[in-house]
Amino acid sequence: MTARAGLEVLCLGETMSLIAPAESVGLETATSFTLTTGGAESNVAVHLAALGHRVAWAGRVGADPLGRRLVATIGAAGVDTSLVETHPTAPTGVYFKDPAPGGTTVYYYRAGSAASTMDEWFLDGAGDAELLHISGITPALSPGCDRLITHLLAGPRRSRISFDVNYRPALWSAGAAGPRLRELAQLADIVFVGLDEAGTLWGAKTADDVRAVLDGPATLVVKDAANDATAFGAQPAVVTAPEVRVVEPVGAGDAFAAGYLSGVLRGESAVRCLRLGHLLAAHSLLSTEDHTPLPTADVLAGWLDCDESTWNALRFGGSR
Repeated sequence: MTARAGLEVLCLGETMSLIAPAESVGLETATSFTLTTGGAESNVAVHLAALGHRVAWAGRVGADPLGRRLVATIGAAGVDTSLVETHPTAPTGVYFKDPAPGGTTVYYYRAGSAASTMDEWFLDGAGDAELLHISGITPALSPGCDRLITHLLAGPRRSRISFDVNYRPALWSAGAAGPRLRELAQLADIVFVGLDEAGTLWGAKTADDVRAVLDGPATLVVKDAANDATAFGAQPAVVTAPEVRVVEPVGAGDAFAAGYLSGVLRGESAVRCLRLGHLLAAHSLLSTEDHTPLPTADVLAGWLDCDESTWNALRFGGSR
C-alpha cells in the first residue's frame, strides 16, 4: 500500500475505540456512553489535518466494526488512512475514560490488539513523508512493536523523525521504560517530553536537566504542564502557557505536539512554534473530546502575532 504523494507528515501508532460516559459521571453509575476514537499519533494527525497539512496515519486494526469505524472517522477528518492495515484475527483495542472530581482515570484493554502485532516489516517500502511522528507508547506494546520503532529510528531514513516520549505507566514500569525511552529519544530529530514524566523516568527536575539527559536530538521541547514550554535547539525559546479552565486534560499533549510541528513545517520561529502548541493544547483542555473544531486561521494568527504582554494575559475559559 502506498499513501498519497506529497505527504508532509506520517503519524504511526495504535488508535483504539474510546468509550466514555455521555455525561460527567463515573463509569459505575453512567447509563449512556459515547463511542469515539483515540490514539496519540492519530490525534496529532487529525489536528495537523485541521491546520491544513497533508497528513497520513498508519496503524493496524482488527477486522471488526470498531476498526472500520475508527478508520472511517479518522479519514473523515481529512487524514489519509490508506496505509492502515487490518489484522484478520486480532481485535481493535478499546479504552474507557472514567471521569471523577479528582481527575479522569483511563482504563486500557489493548493486550493482544491488532496494533500490537506490528513489527519491523510494517510499512516496509511505503514511501516517505517530510516528517514521521511516532511515540514511546508503541515500543511498549510488544517486542515486535519495539523492533518497529528501533528500525524506524536507527535504520536508513530520508524523513525527519518526531518522537513524543509519552510514558504510559500502565504499559511498563519507570525502571524498564526510562533507559529504553532515552535510547530511542536520543535517535530522533525532534523530541517532546513533559517535565513530570522526565522526572519519573530520569529524575530530572528542570528543563536543563532534561536537556542534559537528552542531548542527542537537534530539537528538544520540554513541557512543564500549565507553566511553560522550553525549546532547545538552533533557536532556544521559552514560552509561558496561557491560563486555561481545564475541563479534560487527556489529549492536550497530542494537540501541543501537532501545533508545534505545524509551526516547524511552516518554517516558523521557535517562539511561534511553542505558541501554536500552547494554543492547540489550551483549546483541547476546554473539551472532553480529543478532537474539537479549532479557532479560525485569523484568530490563531492574531494570537501568534501578539506582543509578549498580550500573550501573557491570555485566558481561555476563565481562570485556572
